[in-house]
Amino acid sequence: MTMTLAAQATSTAHAAPSSLPLSSLLEPASIAIIGASRDTSRIGGVALDHLRRLGYRGAVYPVNPRYAEIGALPCYPDIESVPRTPDVAVLALGADEVLPQLRRCHAVGIRAAILYASGFAEAGEAGVARQAELSAFARDSGMAIAGPNCMGLANLTTRAVTAFATTFRAFPPQDGPGHVSLLTQSGNVCAIVYATGRQMDVGFHQFINTGNEACLDYADYLDYLAGDAQTGTVVGYVEGLRNGPRFIDAAARLRAAGKPLILLKAGESEAGSSATQSHTAVLAGNQAIYRAAFAQLGAMQARDPAHLTDLAYLAGFHQRGAGGRVVVASVSGAMGALSADLLSAAGLAVPPLDPALQQRLQAAVPEIGGVANPVDMTGNLFNREGLAYTVLDHLAADPGTDVIFLYATAYLLDRVAGELIDVAGRTSRLIVVATTGEPASRARLAAAGIALFPDVARAAQALGTYVGWLGTAAPTARWMALRAQSAAGAAGDMPDASLNASPDEYQAKQWLAGFGVPIGVEAVAATPDDAAVAAERIGYPVAVKVLSPDIAHKTEVGGVRLGLADAQQVRAAAAGIVASASRAMPQARQRGLLVQQMTNGVCELIVGVTRDPVFGPAMTVGLGGIFTEIFHDVAHRLLPVDREMAREMLSGLRGYRLMNGFRGKPAADIDAAAAAIAALSDAALALGDQLGEMEVNPLMVRAAGQGAVALDALIVMNGQASGGESHGWEH
Repeated sequence: MTMTLAAQATSTAHAAPSSLPLSSLLEPASIAIIGASRDTSRIGGVALDHLRRLGYRGAVYPVNPRYAEIGALPCYPDIESVPRTPDVAVLALGADEVLPQLRRCHAVGIRAAILYASGFAEAGEAGVARQAELSAFARDSGMAIAGPNCMGLANLTTRAVTAFATTFRAFPPQDGPGHVSLLTQSGNVCAIVYATGRQMDVGFHQFINTGNEACLDYADYLDYLAGDAQTGTVVGYVEGLRNGPRFIDAAARLRAAGKPLILLKAGESEAGSSATQSHTAVLAGNQAIYRAAFAQLGAMQARDPAHLTDLAYLAGFHQRGAGGRVVVASVSGAMGALSADLLSAAGLAVPPLDPALQQRLQAAVPEIGGVANPVDMTGNLFNREGLAYTVLDHLAADPGTDVIFLYATAYLLDRVAGELIDVAGRTSRLIVVATTGEPASRARLAAAGIALFPDVARAAQALGTYVGWLGTAAPTARWMALRAQSAAGAAGDMPDASLNASPDEYQAKQWLAGFGVPIGVEAVAATPDDAAVAAERIGYPVAVKVLSPDIAHKTEVGGVRLGLADAQQVRAAAAGIVASASRAMPQARQRGLLVQQMTNGVCELIVGVTRDPVFGPAMTVGLGGIFTEIFHDVAHRLLPVDREMAREMLSGLRGYRLMNGFRGKPAADIDAAAAAIAALSDAALALGDQLGEMEVNPLMVRAAGQGAVALDALIVMNGQASGGESHGWEH
């Protein structure tokens, strides 16, 4: 089996989202289980046991000709015998039985189904064919079908648990409604995050495992959750997305509604990517582009399942204000220092307290240790009642404090819990407590709006990610508006000149210039003598290059000469270029020579656009030379990119200091560079689906106020060979 075949099995499966009855899957009022079993250890018995034991109030119809009844429920020999049409049918059947049974379900009016069975696109050529047939049935019937190869679903608010995950026995759902919805492409990850979340008292609403996504994909579920009033936070595990544009729209809706989207992406390593492909037959994709997309959409990105759970937990305290300035209070000087280090490493500021506040603290509680930040409350918490309240109340009143971060052992925390709760009642600021052991006061502290973590490092890491997310609403909304504006105006933005189906460097530059990409003084020459004439007109020194749509990397074929100072050098270089390129690539089409005025600058940039198979056109910007080739110092964004975003990309590079007058060198014209980057984005979008890849390398950035110039450019149209390997931008 190839991944291409697997992708084809699902590429055209989905009906229009508005026509899919996802509510029947996720909010069912009645459930049929086909293949039900009395054995609560079998998949046909686990979900039935969950429904009974957890108190589902809807109608349940077991279907299995082997039984007359299961427990207190009548069991029906076939789906046609069920007295009322259920909202959803759960098929606990083998792969070969799935499609015939689905046709029978559709015939009796069932609009949704959940498929446990494996043996589809993840299982070889026969499975790919089976999944393609299933997808075609879903498209034609309009049924909402979850899976196949999935653990099932669970609405933990209504107790409509159709998943065969036994974790619900060990970790029952919370009493009352939950607000965190799990959406994963792995049943085991779904179960793990649910279990660890319940241990931290996270209240879950939906538990969704998408399986192979033959009929409904990740973005379909995400779109539903974005509009679901009960869902306040979405926690997701992603192996690979099939519908990037729909995912973008759904994620942006979540961010606009203030609903955190927290994602863990698998496939970061080569081994992880390979395992992902074999798991659910989906390409893991370009990880750098995934990370950039998630960041642009305002999604929190988790590092591991524990971090994912911690973020889901912390998001539950969103009603409290937070920011990047953290004050640390601790019962241990060492743990206070360690907490400050971990918070700083997580991107948070731990600034010294205002001197006036330090004086007030020393006057109010002279027996404490340091008061600069961290504040060392020492072991005097044992001896003086009210010490914790006094310290924390002063900190909560400080306008320079966004978050209070407290470390205390479980025993001491229980001693001062009342004081801490009183402070929480007087402030709207977020209070995060890291402790060791299991405090008896956990429930009281949570009810007072105090976040409690079992580990300092986990608390710091979660807080850093969460605080970073708080500032993403406006940038995400701005980019979505820019995206909509770009889509609406695309047809009117084409320059007058048309672009050759196989553009060479000169044609590529002329096209880019029509959008505002600055290009230098240059001319096309047919012969070495013509090149010399052009050089005289342009002015020395000049560069001469081979002009061919088939030679992307000119230096590799001897197709470039630089710093030519007179006509004789130009003629000799031009003749040598033609001969060298002809020997190296005899099949390449040569359209003459390009004579170009030499120029200097502060730094060189590489600016490229590639077409990501999931998200579409994406831009990469990096400093030239070793910064890109060795240090992989690049920034990525989905298009469109405007000047403000271009500046953000540049400022995010590790080598950005070199553009700002490092060690006495002149500062680069960052405004001109940003304008050129934005113009390249416009040019790429104007080509639409015709574009394969586009690159300016280098973009020479001159000193501030002197502009920038594209010294070389490449445009590869879809279906055109690039003449060499492109930069994969996988960093």
